Amino acid sequence: MSYQNLNGNWNYPNKILTGAGRIQELATSAKELGMRSPLLVTDSGLASLPMVQDAINLCIESGLSCGLYSQIKSNPNGDNVMDGVAAYHAGNHDGIIAFGGGSGLDAGKAIALMVGQDRPLWDFEDIGDNYLRVNEAGVAAIIAIPTTAGTGSEVGRASVITDEDAHIKRLIFHPLMLPSIVILDPQLTVGLPPHITAATGMDALSHNLEALCSPFYHPLAEGIAVEGIRLVKEYLPRAVADGTDIEARTHMLVASTMGATAFQKGLGGMHALAHPLGALYDAHHGLLNAILMPYVLQANREVISQRIERLARYIDLPDCTFDGFLAWVLDMRSKLKIPHTLAEINIDDQQQSLVAVMATEDPSAAGNPIKFTADQYQQIFINAVKGKL
Repeated sequence: MSYQNLNGNWNYPNKILTGAGRIQELATSAKELGMRSPLLVTDSGLASLPMVQDAINLCIESGLSCGLYSQIKSNPNGDNVMDGVAAYHAGNHDGIIAFGGGSGLDAGKAIALMVGQDRPLWDFEDIGDNYLRVNEAGVAAIIAIPTTAGTGSEVGRASVITDEDAHIKRLIFHPLMLPSIVILDPQLTVGLPPHITAATGMDALSHNLEALCSPFYHPLAEGIAVEGIRLVKEYLPRAVADGTDIEARTHMLVASTMGATAFQKGLGGMHALAHPLGALYDAHHGLLNAILMPYVLQANREVISQRIERLARYIDLPDCTFDGFLAWVLDMRSKLKIPHTLAEINIDDQQQSLVAVMATEDPSAAGNPIKFTADQYQQIFINAVKGKL
């Protein structure tokens, strides 16, 4: 298959430019949104890489000025966002280019929201109708450019931001946080190390899988989820084995976008546990979901078996039972060198009670097929620490 055949211009759920080399359309996209001086937001690890300077140069060569803000942690916090707001105003910027993995995209979107607000960041947490507090005229235009295939934040209307004072992750939400233009260019993901490719790819799988299993009614999301899972099955091992495989990289970027499009149907126990663990231990979100996946699947088994069996037939597994699907998940994790237990990434069960309570309070818990109690989340967590399936 040629690279050209993998190019696409989509308008669902936002404008998405897909294909190798599409980063060349960055300046045109910025001008389309009325930007003259965008601020490129990325994480500190990416900031020194040539791809970031190349993106800035694309803007400058087209007559735009372009600033850079990169003081962002792997789990971005409120200070990272507000420091970005200060950089936006200091540079007289007029739009955001959110560039990178989930941290860069989430921080960029939150900065775009906050540049025109008088209230503090946490006033816009996704609780009730808090989003109505937003001064919509003050929200900056956003272009999103993912460099990992996992979070799907480029098609989301929210950002996950860590409140370090409270040691929790909060969801900041407003419909205008949905980026106006997305550029999915697989060439930007080629340099991603195999272990990060694996962890972020499993994050994409978790999004699609939890969306499929969520009990809410949304057939459109279910259709997207099952195809997203098939793409992960076919192309994640290839992307990990050969980072220069443009076809695999393209399909994984798309699978990631599909996962975040699908999970408007709901997420579940994997994320309900991963969010507090990320806040408490500063662990990689995708890796947490990858480790937690089989334990949460097993806990949900009694109500998702029929759905999982249907999925197993669609993705053409040799054993289309729940056990066959679980075996596939475990086998793929093993081949991708994903740890089997949380203990392997230095998470013990000392805070098991706190983690369990935080999981029940996490917004993702509402989409789990079973309404787990704190005791049930505690047992799932202990199982994941000890490797008990």
